[in-house]
Amino acid sequence: MKASTLTMRIDPVLKEQAEELCEEMGLTLSTAYTMFLKAMVRTRSIPFQITADPFYSKKNQTYLAESIAELDAGRGEEHELIED
Repeated sequence: MKASTLTMRIDPVLKEQAEELCEEMGLTLSTAYTMFLKAMVRTRSIPFQITADPFYSKKNQTYLAESIAELDAGRGEEHELIED
């Protein structure tokens, strides 16, 4: 079977870091990506857990916006972590 070429855009610093890590493991970035795709096909899933950061949830962002509005209106209490 003839190999296909995959073209993708990626942050150059991230690419360099990944290439360096792969080199330390005796791999090429191409080999590592092939391993990832094979694991994805074999498990029919992304082969690692993906979770959302709760900070960016709609509920938390609404809470933060309301808290900021309260402080801007002169209401609310100073948090113990806020220094004078």
